[in-house]
Amino acid sequence: MLTIYNLQFKLFLGGEKMDNSKKMTWYTLAFIAFSGVWGFGNVANGFMYFNGIQVIFSWILMFVLYFVPYSLMVGELGSAFKTSGGGVSSWINNTMGPKLAYYAGWTYWACHITYIASKGSGGLKALSWAVFRNAETYDTFPTIYVQLATMAVFLFFCWVASKGLNPLKKLATIAGTSMFVMSILYILMMIAAPAINPDGGYVALDFSAKNLVPNFNIAYFTSLSILVFAVGGCEKISPYVNKIKDPAKGFPKGVIAMAIMVVVCAILGTIAMGMMFDPKVINADADTFNSYVSNGAYWAFQKLGQYYHIGDTLLVLYALCNMIGQFSVLVISIDAPLRMLLDNEQSKEFVPSALLKQNKYGAYINGIKLIIVLSGSIILIQSVVPGAAAVLAQLTKLNSVCMPLRYLWVFVAYLALRKAYDKIPAEYRFVKNQAVAKIFGAWCFILTAACCLLGMYSDDIFTMALNIITPIVLTALGVIMPYLAKRERAKKGENQ
Repeated sequence: MLTIYNLQFKLFLGGEKMDNSKKMTWYTLAFIAFSGVWGFGNVANGFMYFNGIQVIFSWILMFVLYFVPYSLMVGELGSAFKTSGGGVSSWINNTMGPKLAYYAGWTYWACHITYIASKGSGGLKALSWAVFRNAETYDTFPTIYVQLATMAVFLFFCWVASKGLNPLKKLATIAGTSMFVMSILYILMMIAAPAINPDGGYVALDFSAKNLVPNFNIAYFTSLSILVFAVGGCEKISPYVNKIKDPAKGFPKGVIAMAIMVVVCAILGTIAMGMMFDPKVINADADTFNSYVSNGAYWAFQKLGQYYHIGDTLLVLYALCNMIGQFSVLVISIDAPLRMLLDNEQSKEFVPSALLKQNKYGAYINGIKLIIVLSGSIILIQSVVPGAAAVLAQLTKLNSVCMPLRYLWVFVAYLALRKAYDKIPAEYRFVKNQAVAKIFGAWCFILTAACCLLGMYSDDIFTMALNIITPIVLTALGVIMPYLAKRERAKKGENQ
């Protein structure tokens, strides 16, 4: 689930005007949804965290037991609330009322606090690779200097967002498209590499059952949030369920086709990385593992260029696209989730008026200040983490804990929709049987919650504390806001 690809996806569809006679086909939806959900980072993270090609087993389970039913439930929600913008907050508002809709919107915004904190570091990392073409330069910088530079970048883009300027949105779309294309090219070029360059020094792959079936230990279960985070975000396709031909048949066809495409790319991408990297080397020690988590994607493109005797060309292209994408997504993530929360009429009742203050550019200036405090705190706290690579690895895990929390509201909305089965019609239904539908909704909710909770665990006390405290603080702040708003209204009433 990469925001940059979601942006690409939304912009693509935004330009496609459809009337009843020109609805998209199921395979068009499949391709667009695929490009919106999937990215190379998902392959790299899965490979690093799940012991190389052993992740193939987990990918298949995740797609069958979670991703496909999740996507089909989203389709039903989108069909039922096709005039409500398709957002999670609108689904909750239509089924459970405005206060819970506020909490859904708050969760979506709060989840981006950790995401925002990671984008500056990710962009600086990409810049370092584009300039120095190695991992050592960035990783050997003192953490305090890296985090101060990250803070400076973060503050700059907060200033850009406060001016109502989003000049990097188009660049983000271009970068996202380029990265998506490069992800596909990586798989194709790597699979073909042994035939073109037989002496490339590839890692021998062992496809025995012993090597493919993972060890179901603490490390395995506490990393599942990485996979949930990777396949999340398909609620973005919900507004378009009624814009395809014969949605009752076309939407599930499109979703299943997308899932197959994602499975194929996940498996082939994993095999491609398995030909490059030995999991035993990756897991040699904590520092090596962190280095691979933060640098693995760059090393992959660097090695691919070496196999084809074109030097660092592919590496530099990937690094530049990633840099533009990271910084662009930083701006968008500061601005867009905040607007989704505060532009919503249902939410305004539950937040203090100070947060609703807009400057002459239309930006929610106090909301941006709150982001500076919260995301800035995470950035500064990580100044004590030894090593820039460890910071990025830590942020990857923190995002995998916090970001999937917003998906919980999707399943809450779905269960509420099925409870009101006879009152709220939908052109498309995931399953007709009420009991089966509720079981799927409850299962996906429980699995998401369990993965988030398990993902909090870490051998490192500081990391685990950050994983636990961050969502608690963000949740508590969301609970406090309605109380502050109510007290403010009461004071105004007394003064009148």
